[in-house]
Order: sequence, then structure tokens, then C-alpha cells
Amino acid sequence: MATAAAYRTTSSQLVIGGLRLGSDRKRPSTTHFDARIGEQQDLPLTTFSKVTSNDNSIGDLTSKLRTYGFCYIDECPVTPEATQQLVECIGPIRHTHYGGFWDFTSDLSSKDTAYTSLGLEAHTDTTYFSDPAGLQLFHLLSHTDGSGGESLLVDGFRAAEILKHEDPAAYRTLSEVGVWSHASGNEGVSIRPYKAFPVLQHEPWTGGLVQVRWNNADRAGLDVGFSRVQEWYDAAAKFDEILKRPESQYWEQLRPGRPLIFDNWRVLHGRSAFTGKRRMCGAYGKLATTTPPARTGYALMLIALVNRDDFVSRHNMATLDRAEVLRRTVIG
Repeated sequence: MATAAAYRTTSSQLVIGGLRLGSDRKRPSTTHFDARIGEQQDLPLTTFSKVTSNDNSIGDLTSKLRTYGFCYIDECPVTPEATQQLVECIGPIRHTHYGGFWDFTSDLSSKDTAYTSLGLEAHTDTTYFSDPAGLQLFHLLSHTDGSGGESLLVDGFRAAEILKHEDPAAYRTLSEVGVWSHASGNEGVSIRPYKAFPVLQHEPWTGGLVQVRWNNADRAGLDVGFSRVQEWYDAAAKFDEILKRPESQYWEQLRPGRPLIFDNWRVLHGRSAFTGKRRMCGAYGKLATTTPPARTGYALMLIALVNRDDFVSRHNMATLDRAEVLRRTVIG
């Protein structure tokens, strides 16, 4: 592990033990977003008919996801079947310990804070997997007899950039110290990754930030000597403060017919507390074709996860010539 002396900064790069964070090698361009994006007329947006019609339109969607980290899909039929069709245009849906197609209310039938009516702070999902889900989709089908449940999005790449500028030492700490995560709330289940991963993950050759892993509800111990524990908590507190700044948080009430897809490696999500009868259904895997239980008087939400590699593959094949994709695969 590199020592503090091995870290240095340049005008445009952060170097950790010879690893340059901010290499000039070409990477997909990104546009950071903050709370003000909700005031813009040109939100990342496409339509259901475009996405499901041809690969060129898929490329438009995946390009928006690569650029902004999220995208809305308007004019989607308010059904589980149409939502499944939408997700599978991008990639296979992922199975986990939650099964395939599932539905739930805020009854803690599964021991997870998502199964409550409580507000959830900004977080990324499935940090307890060695390979966290790449894309996540929410589709609110109905919400009656209550209010609340606004969705929260925070650009993790923007927050990391602010941290690097305001406190380079904290950025280095979160880029280096491994954090164990786990999912152990349900009987017979205790999932954790094969190693402890840092909060901020970088591409080893270019040094570019590629992933934010942040979920206090799933966090376990730190893979670091006792002398550096306080250093990590101080750095985490600084990052948490940036995430919670009002200017960092984009709030939006989802509505039926407009699913939201976002990059779980970049964008943190949360929600406000809600009241009323709210029912969720979704999948960490292939959505079933069966019709879910009656949803009158409930808020029904479809949730689906897509692997990161499947998403990137779909983006590349939809926006580049196949020969060029294979050339890049061979030469790196």
C-alpha cells in the first residue's frame, strides 16, 4: 500500500504511487449535474417508442446515461410487461437473493430499509456484491391515499470532484482504504464481496474515476490498520457532507409512464418518507411475464438492475461499428 509520501498532485492530475488520477487518455465524456438540472428544459430524456424501435435510438439512450448518469423514458405504457421490454432492450436483468420478479410493501417482509416508509439517504445499491449492479430502473405505476416518496439523485462523480478539490487527502483516503459491505438481514443470507473495496474506484491504467460505492446501511468494517481508522471516518464525513449539500441533491417526484434509469456506479439515489398505501414490485433479474397482484390503492414501483458490462456492451455496439468495437477490444 502506498504511503502518504507517494501521493502528489499536479495541475490536472492526482498521482497515487505512480497512478495518475485524471489521465489524458480519451474516456467517455461526462457532464456533472446538480440540483439545478431539475430547472432545465433539456433533461436527459427519450421515449419508449424510440428505445424499443432500433439500435440507433438505444445508442441515444445509452449515450445520455454515459454523459449525465441518468435518463427518463417518456410515454412508457404503465405495465410491468412494457417495463420489462424497455429494460431488456438494454441488457439482461439480474437475479439476486431477492429472486426474479418480486413485489413488496413497507412491511419489512425482507429485512431491508427499502421495505419501509422511511426516508432513505443518498446511496448506491448492491455494494455487498463484488460487481455491483450497473444500471437501475424505477417505474412508479401508482401511489394513492398518501403523499411523499420523492426520489433523490446525487451525482457521485461531481461530489468526488469537489472532494478532490477541497480536501485531496480525504479523496486519497477514500480511494485507497477498503471497506467491507454485507447483506445479512434475511434468514439464510449473508453476502459480501470477495474483498474490501474503496469508496472511490479508479481505472488502473488511465486513473479515471469509474465507480462510487457508498451505502452506510450495508457497510461493515474497514480493511485498514487501527492507526488509519479515524482518518477514514474523517474523510467519509467530508464526502457525506458534500453529498448532503442542497446544491448536490436533485429531487423529483416520479410519475406513471416515465421510468427513470440511472448508472448505479455513478449516481446515488434515495427517497423522502411517504404516507399512504405504497406497493413496490420489481426485479434483480429477469422480470416474470405474470401479472402482479392487484394494485388498486397502492403505489406500485418496478425496479430492475442491469449489469454494468452488459450496459457498456450495448452502448458500444449501438454507437460504434462492430469492427471498431473489436479493434478496441484487441488493442485496449
